[in-house]
Amino acid sequence: MNIIVKPLISEKMTRITEAAAAPQLTRMQRRKGVTEPKILNRYGFIVDKRANKIEIKKAVESFYNVKVLDVNTMNYSGKVKARYTKAGYLVGRTNAFKKAIVTLAEGDAIDFYASL
Repeated sequence: MNIIVKPLISEKMTRITEAAAAPQLTRMQRRKGVTEPKILNRYGFIVDKRANKIEIKKAVESFYNVKVLDVNTMNYSGKVKARYTKAGYLVGRTNAFKKAIVTLAEGDAIDFYASL
């Protein structure tokens, strides 16, 4: 079973990943007097729907040679979507998938663009 389907590269995940690479204080942190920004070091993946957190952790560690501290998963079921067209009323479903957000140890990083 191939556990990692593909890395999740979206605007939101890119923002989270870049925040780990170049952390900056938010306005609220500056107002509260925080001196050092919080580094999350998180990366997202689309994974097999049947995979559990332990299998996802082992797959990411072996494929990217990093140390995974935490794995958060979310299941997305296929939503029913309907619309009116000239041809009539069309009904369909979106794809169901599972998303995993992995937190890496400090100092580890994954470069998705290195193989391009």
